[in-house]
Amino acid sequence: MYELSGKTVLVIGLGVSGRSAAALLLRRGARVCGVDAADTETLRKETGALVRDGATIRLGNLEHPETEFDLAVISPGVPPALPLVASLKARGVPLIGELELAYRLSACLHVAITGTNGKTTTTEMVESVLTQSGRQTVAAGNIGLPACDVVEQTRDLDFLTLEVSSFQLETIEYFRPTVAVLTNLTPDHFDRYASMAEYIRAKARLFMNQQLFDWAIVQSEALAQMRSLGLTIPSKTITYSANNRRADLFLDRGLIVSQMPDWTGPLLSMDQCRVAGPHNAENLMAALAVSRVLRLPLQPVIAALKKYSPAPHRCEPVAEIGGVRFINDSKATNLDATAQAIRSVAAAPAGEPNIWLIAGGKDKGFEYHDIGPLLSQRVKGAFLLGETRGKIRAAWSLFTPCQLVDSLPEAVRHAAEAARSGDVVLLSPACSSFDMFRNYQHRGDVFRQTVLELSQSPAANRPASSQAKSGQQQNN
Repeated sequence: MYELSGKTVLVIGLGVSGRSAAALLLRRGARVCGVDAADTETLRKETGALVRDGATIRLGNLEHPETEFDLAVISPGVPPALPLVASLKARGVPLIGELELAYRLSACLHVAITGTNGKTTTTEMVESVLTQSGRQTVAAGNIGLPACDVVEQTRDLDFLTLEVSSFQLETIEYFRPTVAVLTNLTPDHFDRYASMAEYIRAKARLFMNQQLFDWAIVQSEALAQMRSLGLTIPSKTITYSANNRRADLFLDRGLIVSQMPDWTGPLLSMDQCRVAGPHNAENLMAALAVSRVLRLPLQPVIAALKKYSPAPHRCEPVAEIGGVRFINDSKATNLDATAQAIRSVAAAPAGEPNIWLIAGGKDKGFEYHDIGPLLSQRVKGAFLLGETRGKIRAAWSLFTPCQLVDSLPEAVRHAAEAARSGDVVLLSPACSSFDMFRNYQHRGDVFRQTVLELSQSPAANRPASSQAKSGQQQNN
């Protein structure tokens, strides 16, 4: 067991993960000093319990404390280029992340899922199939419940199912999942990574400590991207893809098919599931592959996947008003996620564009023109908000009419006024939420509440006006 009693530990960053790590360290007898650049009334309240339990908390200051430390634990949202981090390394202080800390103190095997998109859905699916098959597990990590919060539960678990981010993987040392899943690799977090190659290398750290007898379950396109950089996987590998029929699991006219030895043939029809689209087919494939390597019986696995419903803010139907559907995809924080959401919306019978897209937020360094051709085919107009709205308009206005707005409720109201029966108003921002909202959940909640208010207005039950035209949108 990793011994922490009596050691002095610095926790850098006191968000949810940092506070969880600090609390775990205190429970294990460590002397804890926590620091954070922010100093808000909310953060002071949130760290109050740590102070009462004996931690020293310094807010609004990220300079190196005078204390000598045996260990430093860095939260995933903290940039690794901080002078404080460099100072700790220069002094020879071991530096790990909260994921690594939880791993060292856990008492069960780990299933870990990462990737650009689909990792939360896949994590929930894996948790569901394990539970349905009689295995004890908890879904934790980047999904919202910090891994450090559930360390004490792991002695009673068969597996800890973890969603892990590239930020968390930057600071692992010994973390080794028995089963590691990589869902896909598309551009993201260019506000943190200098290139796509650097981002892929961070994601590939998921496999670095695996042994020959462990398992890697990897989207075939992501595996090809890794190999192009000379990155290898030491464990046994299963591939899957909605587009590559050479993968071990692939999609064939709505059927998920296996061509693995001793597991050959159709496994599941998408028509029987509550999720839709090729991206969700891949999430289902990943969960099926996990069930295979963990030797779970197929019948309860299929039953669990058929009844799985996606979590809120992921192409979540909110309401239909006057024949116009409103969909909340606030979780789409990159371009590929937005493209997947657009493709998942059923096209108009005549093949004309039928989507009013609401997008924008905090910039993550994308070149937004990449999805321009898709916009021209499917999107009637876009309402853009947040710090990226001007940048996105410059990239998208050639492909679809764009209008700048000052708030999300304003965007919803304008889209509702422009939409006709059969149209879809889609919130799929392609950006982080942190310029205007606490998180993507807060953004989705604001969208949902605004739509609810529209549905209760006197005009809500009247069909959308046939006079509303996309030409009403202004390229301003």
